[in-house]
This record gives sequence, C-alpha cells and structure tokens, in this order.
Amino acid sequence: MRQSQGHPCLQNRGSGMSLSWVTRPHSPDYMITLQALLPKPGAMDKPITPGELLCLGSSLAFSGLFYYLYRRKARVVARIQEAPKLQVDDNLPALVSAAEGRCLPYVALEGIVLPAQAALTSHYHEGLQGVIQKLLLKEHRLIWNSLARSWP
Repeated sequence: MRQSQGHPCLQNRGSGMSLSWVTRPHSPDYMITLQALLPKPGAMDKPITPGELLCLGSSLAFSGLFYYLYRRKARVVARIQEAPKLQVDDNLPALVSAAEGRCLPYVALEGIVLPAQAALTSHYHEGLQGVIQKLLLKEHRLIWNSLARSWP
C-alpha cells in the first residue's frame, strides 16, 4: 500500500481493491481509482429473482403501512397539541352540557385538584405532590383456547 499526502481513495491493484492516497486529481492514479469504483461490464446483466422481487415488494408494503400508521398518529398528536385549555371552575359543567353529545373530544383542564384522601408526596422532589385519578378497569371475557392452550 502506497501512502503520500492527499485524499484517501480506492485503487484497483490487480488482485483487488486497496486504500491509497492520491495527491493530484489529474494523476493517472486518480483515473485508476475512478475505474475501480465503476461496475465491471456485464455485472448488472443478472435477472432479478422472484425472491428478490418478494423481498422488495414486502419491504415496500411494510414501509407504506408504517408510514400510514405514523401519519395517523401524527394527526392525533397534532389534535392533542391544539386542544383548548380550560380552567376548572363553575362554568365547566355548563360548557360540557352545551357541547355536542355532552362530551369534549380533546381538552386540557387546568386548575386545583383536591385529593379524596391524602395527597401523594414525591420521594425524589421536595414539595411535589400528586393525586391518583379514579381508575376504571374493564375486564373482557376470557375463553380458554384449547388449540393454543392459552387464554386469548
């Protein structure tokens, strides 16, 4: 391998490719380097196999699916970020009852929340308190799948 001051390039030295340094872009070594990077004649004449077509098609299908899911979630995130901010006060029940279906789709509520029992205090940040929202747990009916021997 020959080294001198300049830019690194690939050169074809008979048996294979090697890394070398070329000092001048108009030198013969530079032309050999460019020829080594070009495909050999007849190298691109191979037909595309069905397996390659299957891989290409499935790759495009998955890319399209994931892009569709990404765009759908991006629209939801944009709607959440554009949600109106409402204060928790006496006007809130009237606003909800006046809304279509008595439901506000995406709303950010701001205000003071009082805990039902005792507020939770953080062990890591002094003065930080929180409350737990009342959780609703809905269990779906489970049926034993004897073929898979599992609960779906």
